[in-house]
Amino acid sequence: MFLNCHSYYSLRYGMLPLDQLVKQAQIHQASAIALTDIDTFNGIYDFVTLCEQAKIKPLVGMEFRDNRGLLYIILAKETRAIAEISSFRTAYNKSKAPLPEFAPIFEHCIVIYPLDNVPNQLNKQEYIGITNHQVNLLYQNKWKQKIDKMVVLHSVNHHSEDEFTVHQILRAIDKNTLLSKLAPEDCACTTDTFILESELISHFADYPVIVENTKAIIDTCNYEFELHKPRNKQHYTQNRKADMELLTQLTYQGMKHIYGQDHQQAKQRIEKELKVVDQLNFAGYFLITWDIIRYSNSMGFMHIGRGSGANSIIGYCLGITNVCPLELDLYFERFLNENRKSPPDFDIDWSWRDRDIILAYIFKRYGSEYVAFCGAISTFKYRSIIREIGKVYGLPKEELDSLTRHTLEQHEPNSIVKLIHRYGQMLEGFPNQRTMHPCGVLISETPITNYTALDYPPKGFAVAQFDMHIAEMVGFDKFDILSQRGIGHINDAVMLIKANQGINLDIRNIAISKDEINCNDYLQRGHTIGCFYIESPAMRGLLRRLKCDNYKVLVAASSIIRPGVAQSGMMQEYIYRHNHPTGFEYFHPVFQQQLAETYGIMVYQEDVIKIALHYAGLPAADGDILRRAMSGKTRCKDALTSIKERFFECCLDKGHPRELSEEIYRQIESFAGYSFCKAHSASYAIESYQSLYLKVYYPLEFITAVINNQGGFYRTEVYVHEAKMSGATILPPCVNHSDMEATIQGKTIYLGFMFIQGINTELIQAILHERACKGDFTSLADFTQRVDIGIESLQKLIFIGAFHSFGKQKNELLIQARLLFAHPKQPQTLTLLQEPIQEYNFPVLERSVYEDAFDEIELLGFSISCTPFDLLKTKFRGDVMVQDLMKHHKTTVRMLAYLIARKHVPTSKGTMYFGTWIDCNGDYFDTIHFPYSLQQYPFQGGGCYLLLGRVEVEYHFPSIQIVKMAKMPFINDPRYHYEDEKSSQSQQILKEDFSGTNRAAYPKVTEINLPRHRMKFKTN
Repeated sequence: MFLNCHSYYSLRYGMLPLDQLVKQAQIHQASAIALTDIDTFNGIYDFVTLCEQAKIKPLVGMEFRDNRGLLYIILAKETRAIAEISSFRTAYNKSKAPLPEFAPIFEHCIVIYPLDNVPNQLNKQEYIGITNHQVNLLYQNKWKQKIDKMVVLHSVNHHSEDEFTVHQILRAIDKNTLLSKLAPEDCACTTDTFILESELISHFADYPVIVENTKAIIDTCNYEFELHKPRNKQHYTQNRKADMELLTQLTYQGMKHIYGQDHQQAKQRIEKELKVVDQLNFAGYFLITWDIIRYSNSMGFMHIGRGSGANSIIGYCLGITNVCPLELDLYFERFLNENRKSPPDFDIDWSWRDRDIILAYIFKRYGSEYVAFCGAISTFKYRSIIREIGKVYGLPKEELDSLTRHTLEQHEPNSIVKLIHRYGQMLEGFPNQRTMHPCGVLISETPITNYTALDYPPKGFAVAQFDMHIAEMVGFDKFDILSQRGIGHINDAVMLIKANQGINLDIRNIAISKDEINCNDYLQRGHTIGCFYIESPAMRGLLRRLKCDNYKVLVAASSIIRPGVAQSGMMQEYIYRHNHPTGFEYFHPVFQQQLAETYGIMVYQEDVIKIALHYAGLPAADGDILRRAMSGKTRCKDALTSIKERFFECCLDKGHPRELSEEIYRQIESFAGYSFCKAHSASYAIESYQSLYLKVYYPLEFITAVINNQGGFYRTEVYVHEAKMSGATILPPCVNHSDMEATIQGKTIYLGFMFIQGINTELIQAILHERACKGDFTSLADFTQRVDIGIESLQKLIFIGAFHSFGKQKNELLIQARLLFAHPKQPQTLTLLQEPIQEYNFPVLERSVYEDAFDEIELLGFSISCTPFDLLKTKFRGDVMVQDLMKHHKTTVRMLAYLIARKHVPTSKGTMYFGTWIDCNGDYFDTIHFPYSLQQYPFQGGGCYLLLGRVEVEYHFPSIQIVKMAKMPFINDPRYHYEDEKSSQSQQILKEDFSGTNRAAYPKVTEINLPRHRMKFKTN
């Protein structure tokens, strides 16, 4: 009898999660309920499943609203009705046109109008909904004659009074208004809750026809849907057989090119994989992916195929991935096997510049009706929702800032503050907005509107109104079309090498970069700034600790840096065993047989599966559940718990000691959601080598490309420093040599206009357009005649040195600018002979390099005319340089250093930090700041510090445990000689790269107590 129920997918309106909605329906003895969320079908698939489990008949539909309020509710009589409703909703989402006041005629739907929006004529499948509070209106003649078209319309939106208040808060947030200014029609009614079905019927005792009509609708609506049935585009060609023939042909063509005609191991692996692909009917999926790659190659784009798809030799032969699964003994079953209950997917990266072109091809090639992004739901975060709730209660900005900065305990007792925090806790994690999966694309056999409505965000690509988990439940295999800046670095570097040196470099030929001798030397020294995935301080430290000098060790390093391996203690143990290969014993013979390559340490997801299957003897289906949990598939984490009992039962059956099995399971459990599959690590390692090769042999073009792609782990300043260390001359943006991005000419790098703070894009484009059309600028007067620019922007360009090519000092240019702007600019007229621009002779005005440096700090955020060390008041540069740290193990040293980055690390004793610095020679080193040191000697922003600490060398890698530190002052800014307040301001502009984390503290090594030798057990 409940034909209008909202879940919390009625965003910023409904209050009930689906499971609570169904549970409340059970409690109130409802025999049937209809989920009619506002503008969306997001919850219907989970809803139907929950109702079936609760033995409640599910009805599904959608509620349509606009600024006028409720327009109509549309219920699906059968499965085909979803397509009708979705197409209707989608059309208006796409056109952005207002909804019609009355619904169109549907073939498979029932339409219910509220009492205040009833059309003059109702067709056979249209009804008037009446609430139990409106029954007294039926005495009016206006409605008496329409009673036979009426149904019970009792809405359900929330459960309690508290939830109704939160509902009001959500409505105020949605309407960006104060809580006190909400109109009644903006919200649900306080009575929009479940009541006993028998009580609801009793309100209509005098009008049995209304109850009968309602029951008739419930009987008529029979929505059924078969879940987990393949719904992707089934065939690339015309049928399954033709797909397999084409896939086989293409695979063997690729094999011949890569391995040669008679490579028996490759042939055997291909035959094995093709058999599984055929059994599971995945040939179409492979071929569609191949088609996308074929188009990408035709456009000259670079891609990286990664993830578990790199376990497949078919994917390798088709050119989808660039990892040889034979070389690394990659486990095809990790990607695809007969026991797998969910479809696989290839993760494919493109440059962020190329990705939209690839997406446009997919939508055009396979049809906009059949292609959509996977949806997602963004949720409220505690800090942001606290601020929003404070706004609707009318708190001023100062109090809002205080709300977000302090916990409830830190506030003075205040009823409003308590309420805000209380409601904030209720809303934390609550659905807020529909958004899109960052990369998942669905390609359907039938129009996607058969299953869901589509949204159209600004880029115009359709987005399904369900997330990846529901998509999988429905039966879709997503195609992951990703982007990353690392590929942009590589692409752009290759183009710059061609333009600057005339060299055509085939960086896609991984044979030139993988395991290259000089690349390996850079790796083991951690000289990897700018290189994909291996440039962070933690990764560079790990490379040095491992003395990583080959591909296979880099593959392992790419995985053990992940949180799951680190928090379990296995990263430290791997480092030890790598450096002391005879200093440990394997836990059990199975570990030696299966994990010898990683010294008996579980590093990859495949390792977890191997131990589960070979040590515990778990069945393959359970291994697949483990695989998904290792991948962070949130809906499978509960399933991981259910496997635990079976794991120990199987271990007992095999006669393993309980204590050993518990230790092994502890290691397995710590991996959940935070580990890579081996193929994924291998794909990352290949890309790391490609970028490293460019850094080794073409450092200036490579770093320019990194700068233009807006960096990686670090800010632009760090990459500019890298360019200088590689021999580049760095010059500021120049009106005659620079573009929007940085440019390189020989060994000179001109920074781009995009890096100047306070210069708008329109002005930059005007400068570039004028120069392209009419040639270089010849003087400041020529520039101001040709470019429409204000005095403030002109001064900024002068201060940054953009007119350096004119051969005049900044002071002279500033005076000239003032003179030029003293008279109105005359419009340009075309003459046969251009009159010469009047030039003036100015006195020589001395200007120091320090003035230029402070100009650059103000406008770029860092100096390029000199180093930060040159700006210090002190001449002291430290007792020890980075190059000598290895000689000072266990020694206390003083160093003067410039702060590059710091990483926040939670510990059981409080916050600690890892710092990354450069000394005055430009070399990098790392520090450790324990809580006791930070209390007295905290970080004070970017700049140079005097450091006192103890050198600790751990496996070839020195770091300094800081005892004391102090930020060192710069010289007074000479530009503000007479203004003391401003003379020290510029130093505050200097930045640092900061990495925060909200995770719990990792256990200490002593708490983990990872066994290094075989565990001994008592015998009875």
